[in-house]
Amino acid sequence: MAQLEPFSRTISSTYLAYEDRVPADLFAVSELSTSSCNQRINSNSNVNNSNNANTNIPKPPPLPSSLGYSKTPDPSHRRSGYSWVPKETKNTWERLFEEGYRADVHILTDDKAVIPSHSNILGVASPVFRNILNQMRAKDRIPCIRIPGVPSEAVRTFVRFLYSSCYEKEAMKRFVLHLLVLSHTFSVPSLKRVCSEHLEHGLLTMENVIDALQLARMCDASRLELLCIRFIVNNFKSISTSEGWKVMRKTDPQLEQELLEYVVEADSRKQEKTKRIEERKIYLQLYDAMEALMHICKDGCRNIGPHDKVLKGGEGACNFPACKGLELLVRHFSSCKVRVPGGCTHCKRMWQLLELHSRMCGEPDVCKVPLCKHFKEKMKQQSKKDEVKWNLLVSKVMAAKATVNSLSKFKASGPYGININTW
Repeated sequence: MAQLEPFSRTISSTYLAYEDRVPADLFAVSELSTSSCNQRINSNSNVNNSNNANTNIPKPPPLPSSLGYSKTPDPSHRRSGYSWVPKETKNTWERLFEEGYRADVHILTDDKAVIPSHSNILGVASPVFRNILNQMRAKDRIPCIRIPGVPSEAVRTFVRFLYSSCYEKEAMKRFVLHLLVLSHTFSVPSLKRVCSEHLEHGLLTMENVIDALQLARMCDASRLELLCIRFIVNNFKSISTSEGWKVMRKTDPQLEQELLEYVVEADSRKQEKTKRIEERKIYLQLYDAMEALMHICKDGCRNIGPHDKVLKGGEGACNFPACKGLELLVRHFSSCKVRVPGGCTHCKRMWQLLELHSRMCGEPDVCKVPLCKHFKEKMKQQSKKDEVKWNLLVSKVMAAKATVNSLSKFKASGPYGININTW
């Protein structure tokens, strides 16, 4: 990483350091006794058996509430209550942090800054701090905890968050990646969540996305990792020339290979999606041509139509979008001297449209489209290969039109099935 390389190297080499007296089993987790758990399970089962005997007793009605709302238990805490913190309470915690009143522990940084803190608050906010403080021996002077590889302002923002969950917007913008690593190192999931949200909603840039991706993998931030990969894929040309990419290419070539595979896969999906959209457009144009052909042959349109219809050339524009183009094709087909399926390109297209209509038509005996019944008879003499090809084309044309119709109905009815046109 370009900007955070000294910091991440220090974090990985010396996970935590304070007074150079941290034992090797600093983060050991003690196991719970299974005997006490079994006793509780047995006692709970006895209570449940006694409660089942009184199932016929009706439950009393709830007490009336004059405020109009009820308490909701917080599953992350043993105690339940309302989640409302007044501004005065936050100001009290802010003053306690700023003034360092009766601070009993000092946090040291590489630039020799000293941040007075309270061991009780650090221990409650972070289990890692609690382990550190428990391992410290009693001394005459104030104990110190050293956090190496991080700017003092970032450490100060981190400690302030442990007190009041507050931070300055500018500090978050400058040290969001440092705070992300600190939140993971000292096990503060609320701060990790805040950092990930800020990166997701504006702090992720072309310059820091590579660093953010590597730190997201180190810090087990799976959502942030996915967002970084998506950001890189969408802006690959600009990011591939950045300083962060050049450093990553030297330090982590495996990650570069993974990102290149993501980019290739995304390009393939994009090309496949574009191809499907173009195919759907063609199938919709064919369906519109079938509708316009039926319209011309059955009802007539302006200056073209069946011989038994009185045409009105002065009428307005036709509602069928393919009618104008099909009219020109029909006029050419009627006057072309070649008119063989393999001779004239325009006539060949007209032959194909007539055959497609005949395969989609369900009433060839009464259909007014020319040669509809003729092509129905011709289908019986075609090879199996041609039959499969035409059936596939018909199914795709009908499927494309069905998709458009369903989307039109959804837009007309609205998201909740309400017809917005009737309002």
